[in-house]
Order: sequence, then structure tokens, then C-alpha cells
Amino acid sequence: MDKIISFITGGFTQASSLQIFLFTLLVTHITILGVTIFLHRSQAHRALDLHPFVMHFFRFWLWMTTGMVTKEWVAIHRKHHAKCEREGDPHSPMIFGIWKVFFGGAELYREEAANQETLLRFGKGTPDDWLEQNLYSKHSSLGIMITLVIDIALFGIVGLTVWAIQMAWIPFWAAGVVNGAGHYWGYRNYNSPDTSTNLFPIGLIIGGEELHNNHHAFATSAKFSSTWYEFDLGWCYIRLLSFLGLAKIKKIAPRLILSDSNRNIDLITLNGIITHRYEIMARYADIIKKVMNHELKTLRNSHDCYIRLKKVNADLYKHESIINPEKLAEVDKAISSSKSLSILIEMRRDLAHVWDSSNLTSEQLLSYLKTWCKRAQMSGICDLEKFAFSLKRYVV
Repeated sequence: MDKIISFITGGFTQASSLQIFLFTLLVTHITILGVTIFLHRSQAHRALDLHPFVMHFFRFWLWMTTGMVTKEWVAIHRKHHAKCEREGDPHSPMIFGIWKVFFGGAELYREEAANQETLLRFGKGTPDDWLEQNLYSKHSSLGIMITLVIDIALFGIVGLTVWAIQMAWIPFWAAGVVNGAGHYWGYRNYNSPDTSTNLFPIGLIIGGEELHNNHHAFATSAKFSSTWYEFDLGWCYIRLLSFLGLAKIKKIAPRLILSDSNRNIDLITLNGIITHRYEIMARYADIIKKVMNHELKTLRNSHDCYIRLKKVNADLYKHESIINPEKLAEVDKAISSSKSLSILIEMRRDLAHVWDSSNLTSEQLLSYLKTWCKRAQMSGICDLEKFAFSLKRYVV
């Protein structure tokens, strides 16, 4: 009887509270690595190739600890990038609301996983071997039931808590925090055509997924950190796997290089500007913000103009592709009272043609860029003139 009670209260291990805590921390951390390295960077974006042993370990581990099907996760994530912040995005807080995504992200995931069109269109290239067809996909809930038995066997009744944490870990951190908060709160290094943010510069808890804006700017990069003060733990593991011959890194984000400012604008400059367009547009947004703050101070006594500008303030820095036409019309009406803001917004739209005009040749784009720089330098806006001059320094 004492042995039965002992097993119920402490399982086979009779582990201490600290040991159970460390075990839970370890297994959930491995799950996070499975998501960020295998599902996200390797499968969804093909940023690296994993050794078959590592690839299958993560497949097995995620089957045991999440019950997620690789094809479903990859397809939903690819659709998120393809439809980001627009109709069809499976989990955008701009569409569903922040609290719906934050607390109901797992539910949104399940709804989209049932969409066969999504799986067929966006789930190509994922594992489709005998194990996937007959075990992992066919019996996706079996693994998590086995994990429940293991946790109870190891720790007794406390194993239920360990298992519950394991089951909630990815729905909370990935579906809730990254997909929800990662498009709502935080800072942005890049003005990408979405609302993605970096939640925190030190990517430890979610294996680097905290650097979500960096990822959206360079989706196919195996490395998520981009500045000296950012840290991507997932990248550290990838480098270790690469050193051991267990991973092959295919692509990382191009490093920003600013050359001698005296050089002329040429095709190298054009290539550099297109490559680093989101960083450039982030700098441009800083100019708009500076001018906007000045205009708000100037127009404080002009009540109607001040109120209109204040109302559209947040939208001035967003990529216009994610702003609905009605809101965009409000922006245009509000900035009409400011010559400087009107010029800045018009020039920003014109600058975007450099990378949006896929029907133009490189020589035509180069001519367009030179003309844009001349216009900016004659705009009478000091910061815009300096900005145009700085574009000469961009190279890849």
C-alpha cells in the first residue's frame, strides 16, 4: 500500500520539486527548438536543410509533445506570410483582434488546419513518408497520450501538471504570443508590409521567435537577429548543428553595408536599395515622425487640422498595403493641411515604385531612382535631402 501511495505522489523517480521544474523547462525548450528550427526555419521557409536524423528526431518529438502535423503547421504559416494582415490571413490580430489571437490562437490554427485548400496550396514539400501517412498524421493524438502516460509514470499525480504545461506551451507562446503580440506590441527594425514587431531583443524563451519583425523582413533567413544588441538562441543551435555536420545553412539576411558616400548611384546602389528596402523605409518613417511632431506643435491652435492629423498619426508609419482605402483617404485628407507631410507621403509612394515595378528593366529603375533623388534634394525638406544623399551608400 505504501508503494502505491508513493508511486501516486511521486512516480518512479520520486523527484524533488526543483528536479520536476528543470525537467519541464528542458522538455518544453526542446519543443520550442523543434518548432523554430524544424517547422519554421527548415520546413516552412527552407532556410536550412537538416540531417535526416535531426529532422526525424524533431518530427517524433513534436508528435509526442504537441500532436501537430508538419504539413498543417507549414501550410498555415506560409499562408500567413502570403496573406499577411489581409483577408485570408489565418491569425492576424488586425483581422481577428488581439485578444482573439492571443487567447484563441490555437482555435484559429485548428480551423485553418481543416481547410484542405490551404493544405494543398501551401503544404507542398513537407514529409510524406510511411511514418507520416500511417502514424504522425493518421494518429496525431496518440503521441500526446503516450507523453501523458510517461509523465505520470515519472512523477505520479504531478505528472498531470507537467503534461498540461507541455500541451499549453506551444499554443500559448507560438499561437498566442508570436502570432498575436508579435503583430501588436514591440519595436520594428524594418518597415515591412505588415504590422510584425520584435517583442524583445533577446530571443531566449521562444528560441529567437521574439524577433518577429526581423523574420518578416527577411523570411527565408535562418538567422533572426539583425542588430548587435539582438540575440537569437535558435541561431546558436543552428550554428552548432552546422558545425557538427547535422545542418546546412542555405540563406541568411544580407548584411547592411554603407559604402563611401562620394560614389555615384549605379546598378550596385539600386540592388542595395531593393535588398534593404524595409530598413530604408524604416528610416523614412523616422523622417515622417519628426516632421509630424513639428506639424502637430505648429497646428495646435488650428483645432480641426490638429485633430485630423492626430487621428491618422499611427497610420502614417504603416505600409500602405495594409491600410484600407477609407483609412487611406482619411490620411490624404489630414495631411493636405501640411505641405511637408504631403510631399513626404507622395515621395514615399514614388520611392516604393523602385522595388514594386517588376515590369521595368534595371536601367529604367536606375533612371527612375536618380530622378527621385534629384526631386528629394530639391524638396526643401532638409531631412529628406539628407536621406536622398545617403541612398548612394547602399550596397549588398
